[in-house]
Amino acid sequence: MLWLLEWRRLHLHLNNFVGDCTRQGCEMSMKELDGLLSLLEEKKRKMEQQESEISMEIMLGFLHCLKKQKFEELNEIKADLQYIKEDITAVERRRLELCSWEQESSIKLKMLAPGDQQQHSNGIVCSTHHVQAQMSSNDLQNKISDVKAQAISKALQLNNDYGSSSDMQCVTTPGVASLARKRRVHSQFNHLQECYLQKRRNWYRQEERGANTMNIEGYNPGLEDFQSVFTSFTQYSRMRVIAELRHGDLFHSANIVSSIEFDRDDELFATAGVSRCIKVFEFSSVVNEPADIHCPIVEISARSKLSCLSWNKYTKTHIASSDYEGIVTVWDVTTHQSVMEYEEHEKRTWSVDFSSIDPSMLVSGSDDCKVKIWCTKQEESVLNINMKANICSVKYNPGSSFYVAVGSADHHIHYYDLRNISQPLHVFSGHRKAVSYVKFLSNNELASASTDSTLRLWDVKENLPLCTYRGHMNEKNFVGLAVNNEYIACGSETNEVFVYHKAISKPMAWHGSSDLGENDDNAGSFFISAVCWKRDSPMLLTANSRGTIKVLLLAA
Repeated sequence: MLWLLEWRRLHLHLNNFVGDCTRQGCEMSMKELDGLLSLLEEKKRKMEQQESEISMEIMLGFLHCLKKQKFEELNEIKADLQYIKEDITAVERRRLELCSWEQESSIKLKMLAPGDQQQHSNGIVCSTHHVQAQMSSNDLQNKISDVKAQAISKALQLNNDYGSSSDMQCVTTPGVASLARKRRVHSQFNHLQECYLQKRRNWYRQEERGANTMNIEGYNPGLEDFQSVFTSFTQYSRMRVIAELRHGDLFHSANIVSSIEFDRDDELFATAGVSRCIKVFEFSSVVNEPADIHCPIVEISARSKLSCLSWNKYTKTHIASSDYEGIVTVWDVTTHQSVMEYEEHEKRTWSVDFSSIDPSMLVSGSDDCKVKIWCTKQEESVLNINMKANICSVKYNPGSSFYVAVGSADHHIHYYDLRNISQPLHVFSGHRKAVSYVKFLSNNELASASTDSTLRLWDVKENLPLCTYRGHMNEKNFVGLAVNNEYIACGSETNEVFVYHKAISKPMAWHGSSDLGENDDNAGSFFISAVCWKRDSPMLLTANSRGTIKVLLLAA
């Protein structure tokens, strides 16, 4: 303590003073010594008091800060409770309306059905009943209104008796599917709670800024957002296999499928990998004709191992590929011939992508640390972006032909406006290892995958991180990344496929492989190598390093 150190310092000075007096032959009387000791004691007392005052002042400041923090937490909890109470009321009201509507429909059908069935012996509908039905239409509406009022009254009474309408049953009792969804809610309760509060608080901040955020039915938009997440997240919990095929020779090691992609209309899908071959399959045949081995309708041989495929978004027959020699090729699948061939990259090219807006433009990224923009109407690259690290993935923004996202070995995502390539619009940081994939969920939402075993979601308009996803394993291989509206799918080095909802950081569903030969000594080395959603569908294509392709379906 400070006062103790000062006390020791003064005591040392006193000893030195007495020693000097003794050496110089000075004699001090008892009275003088007592005076010095009194001064020393007084100094010690004042220093102890000052130290205590400083200590109390610091502790008081700490307690005030703690009080302020707890009050803020309390106010936040009170606000959260208010949101919850308001939303319980809104959801209960919506549920009662649905209950009364179902009962109203049921009564209407029961009252109208007998009249529809009364017929003369010659098969003609009784006109007398038809007239009576018209005359009694007002009575019918009054009865329906009475039934509706009684249903709401009864439901409210049950709510008062049991404390919450969450225990009520409208017309049907919860089935197996309902119980399964409730179990999913409880298993992911903390993540759903975090999502709900985040959305609700965000809309509250908008309300504070004066935005009119309440809709016609009294539902807060934050609640509507969460309801959308809640419904889609709890809708599925697993994936089941609906088709499976073998991509190559089971006894050949060069079976890794590096890329699997649907065409423009989701009618065909193409695969490519280390077998140096592009194979095109008809999706309906694979799904509807059960067989382990399906013959491709098109097979195109390439000079080198292939790393990536990208179908043209307008020209159905055109598909681009990138390979291990750095060559970017545009193929015509009907003629099996190359349309354009670009050889400017100096090393292996990992990624290629056609623009959704301009079908003549495509982008590629390579180990030579260069991103190149190509036009199918020209023989040389249109733009060249020199970067300092290997390029693992490139992707056009689906809403623009000017914006391109680049996943790099430097752990970052570089987002460029091609009209000014002197520097990126933004660099997204957060991954701890190389960024292996980038994919756009929407014009403003970008998903990324990394060999740090995480996926991340970014807002490219506001330049903000949105969510980090963990659950799969990815430390060294390309395991695939695919996006579909609210869902993100990726592979794993455990030979499993994982599906995430974009608002929840934990997996929503996953599927483990059941390949033949999993009991082999090298079975543990298999990994998922490519994934692809069927657009606006719960169906997912997956491929692994063994060459097995599966069609998976999200299921409850």
